[in-house]
Amino acid sequence: MIQTLGYYLSEHPLIVGFRWKHSQSWGNTWVFLFTSIAAYVIFSVFLHLILLLLFRHRRPLPLGPIPAVHSLSMALISFTIFAGILLSAAAEIRDTRWFWRRYKTTPFQWLLCFPLGTRPSGRVFFWSYIFYLSRFLHTFRTFFTIIRRRKLSFFQLFNHSILIFMSFLWLEFSQSFQVLAIILTTSIYSVVYGYRFWTAVGLPSKCFHFVNHCQVLLLGCNVVCHVGVLLLHFLKGGCNGIGAWVLNSVLNGAILFLFLNFYVKLHLEKRKIDVTKGSETLDSVKDKDS
Repeated sequence: MIQTLGYYLSEHPLIVGFRWKHSQSWGNTWVFLFTSIAAYVIFSVFLHLILLLLFRHRRPLPLGPIPAVHSLSMALISFTIFAGILLSAAAEIRDTRWFWRRYKTTPFQWLLCFPLGTRPSGRVFFWSYIFYLSRFLHTFRTFFTIIRRRKLSFFQLFNHSILIFMSFLWLEFSQSFQVLAIILTTSIYSVVYGYRFWTAVGLPSKCFHFVNHCQVLLLGCNVVCHVGVLLLHFLKGGCNGIGAWVLNSVLNGAILFLFLNFYVKLHLEKRKIDVTKGSETLDSVKDKDS
């Protein structure tokens, strides 16, 4: 069974023979990229305004099991991508070890820094393509938030749009670091969406802001890895797709800034709530004593 799974995740002819070409892969043109992102933003704003006009004084619309099904699906998809790219990376390391010995490159350096001239083909780029497509499914959470909470978050729109854009750049320019980035992201997302499914079906949550803590961990790992790519680029004579990597780093920095701003505000609000509850409890105790 393990060999069968390994075959379908890393050795299938469709995976081994994958090529990122405009004539073979769906959604791999710049026109499609910008059109899809614009459609996502416009539809989100339109849905938010329509719900505010039609259901301003009503309770949030129920979605039933749809969020739970979406979370379970995304958890399974993320875990499949994680397993697939992990096995594919191991297979690529096995098949090209002779090439790396010639250029004195280690597997860990390859995960951070593709050699110059790398083309978007083969196992790891197949799973990078699947990851790119899964980012569109990820945007459904924006619609759930709008329908259930009547809330449109600029950070959510920006974050989802940038994730789609960056995953496109990974493929278009054979950008370095993408293998490790996908491994980190899908491992965290498997846990995050599993937790969301757990709470969506009514099971108790055990950790305050568990999802936010996982996102902080992911962003911190990305920062460390980006520093590693920069060092290898200057020490090893260049990494493939470094121009796209620079743009990727700027966008990641913007996401990190916005998320930390949101994270700090969230904890300040929690602290204010805790202080208010504590003062109310103290006042009630004084009233009983009096």
